[in-house]
Amino acid sequence: MSFAADARPRDEARETARHWPHPALAGVDLLRARYVEHRFTRHVHDAYAIGVIEAGVEQFHVDGARHEAPAGTVVFIDPDVPHDAEAGISGGWAYRMLYPKPAVVAGIAAEVTTLRGTPHFPEPVVTDPAALRAFRAAHRAAEGGDRLAASSLTQAALGRLLREHAATARPRSVPATGRMPVERATELLAEQVADPPSLDELAAAVGSAPFPLLRAFRRHTGLAPHAWLVQLRVERAAALLVTGVAPAEVAARLGFADQAHLTRHFKRHIGVPPGAYAAERVGPAARRNIVQDGAGERT
Repeated sequence: MSFAADARPRDEARETARHWPHPALAGVDLLRARYVEHRFTRHVHDAYAIGVIEAGVEQFHVDGARHEAPAGTVVFIDPDVPHDAEAGISGGWAYRMLYPKPAVVAGIAAEVTTLRGTPHFPEPVVTDPAALRAFRAAHRAAEGGDRLAASSLTQAALGRLLREHAATARPRSVPATGRMPVERATELLAEQVADPPSLDELAAAVGSAPFPLLRAFRRHTGLAPHAWLVQLRVERAAALLVTGVAPAEVAARLGFADQAHLTRHFKRHIGVPPGAYAAERVGPAARRNIVQDGAGERT
């Protein structure tokens, strides 16, 4: 039997994603996904984002530059670095991601390298077939739930990546001008996450004018105040979801217009809908409630 050269699987355009905690390493999350039309909005992680591209091309902006990661490459984004992501070709991209907290990476670096403190990955995209194979094996073991293999292979893969591609973190040159008003502004937004002030009100509260505060906020956080607030809401939503709070209740508590509003922003930041995220992290009883409450979500 033969097929036309351009024959493609019927479900090729279907997007799929799974986001789950590592079965044996605390402070490590994983994502396996295939995206075609999905776009990640500009956001940050409090963890490293390290992954391998298995098919297609991912493109993203980081540190003011555009990068393309084709199949067979490894990608690195340091913690707290603003970035986005989307398909680099019409067919999208498929990848496996690891999100280890800085303490996890620093601990492994202290054991297998001379690096100390928070390591830095200077190159966002590298080609390293051996490291890619090691990373993929670790990721698959974690997906299968094999705790011993997953923990051993994950630490070995991270150690290899650190030895080959990491450097000592460079201190960021962040101007002091505007730092105090921005710090106070973030505190106020965190206190009023469900009912935030307007930009004018926020600026007045911290003793600034609106446009200088807006410029300083972008300079110090990499995000505009409204985008920073959405990021905080998503982070708090994730924390509530893992305690078993249903998505609709989470949306109401955090100032989202409704559950659909929460789902849209959650997926733009995390890559999966809130119900799917929670279902990987809570007990059976809570999972049933979450699945029922989030039945309308699209993954």
